Amino acid sequence: MAEKKITLNEIDPVDIYGINDKTINHLISYFPNLKVVPRGNTIKLKGSYKDINTFENAIAGLVSIRRNKRHLNTDDVDTVCAKKDTIAKTSKSGELQDVKTDTGTSYNEEDLIVVGNNAKPVTARTKHQKQLVEYYRSKDLIFALGPAGTGKTYTAIALAVRALQNKEVKRLVLTRPAVEAGERLGFLPGDLKEKLDPYLQPLYDALGDMIPQQKLKDLIDEGIIQIAPLAYMRGRTLEGSFVILDEAQNTSLGQLKMFLTRMGNNSKFIVTGDMTQIDLPNKGDSGLAKGLKMLKGIRGIGIINFGTEDIVRHPLVSKIVNAFEKNEETE
Repeated sequence: MAEKKITLNEIDPVDIYGINDKTINHLISYFPNLKVVPRGNTIKLKGSYKDINTFENAIAGLVSIRRNKRHLNTDDVDTVCAKKDTIAKTSKSGELQDVKTDTGTSYNEEDLIVVGNNAKPVTARTKHQKQLVEYYRSKDLIFALGPAGTGKTYTAIALAVRALQNKEVKRLVLTRPAVEAGERLGFLPGDLKEKLDPYLQPLYDALGDMIPQQKLKDLIDEGIIQIAPLAYMRGRTLEGSFVILDEAQNTSLGQLKMFLTRMGNNSKFIVTGDMTQIDLPNKGDSGLAKGLKMLKGIRGIGIINFGTEDIVRHPLVSKIVNAFEKNEETE
């Protein structure tokens, strides 16, 4: 039996509860096995982990909808719950039920990570994505490795957004090494930020799927979400933070050590990388493989190796990756 408290700091509780608590009571009816006590701007929850997680995501979905309309109603609750096929409703026996999204994709409610924009569910769809979600619960440092298109970074960012929404961390820090992949920074127009933003755009894109644009801008302006090149991490101690290092195959061993030693108390670190996409002039300078050998076996560190079976982009992507891997093996 788990307990959790949700604090509604950024929205008037009445907007969520409805007149005479009609809206919140309708939401509660979806959770017969969860004890829910709404008082003021706090909602106390007591029940199973999956029920609490699903309820929190439903609240996040309602908050997202409220930003785009004047008043919530019970239809909006249905939109973020089973009747509109977005969040699974638990049966009275507590068993999990499979649901379908608007695109027809089936998933189990336990796979739901966060409710994104327009009440779109972000779920763990593959074996190793689910393993990443599971590792998050028990490990403070996780390495997620594998080819492009496997959802490593996207799943990590979804976990980070959920942690921020649930107030498990105070801030998100997303970083990448600024290494050219055939381009030259000096020839790009604009100041340093404008030169570096193209390297960081995939991180902005993922966040943009899960957080409304204006809200994302506000969080970045307030420093609650920070997106910066790896060099900006030097000298910092990151406490109470969810930190993601993307494209770690392009770090030297010294840079990787610098990043990992930024970890402070109550923080979660996820490192993603693909050893087949090293953009360093000398591929042997990559410190990711060397670092993994040194860290292997340390308790509290999780290592997940994604494969082509995890690729969730266009079906051709997995075939392309396989073709390139076979060619590299031949050479």
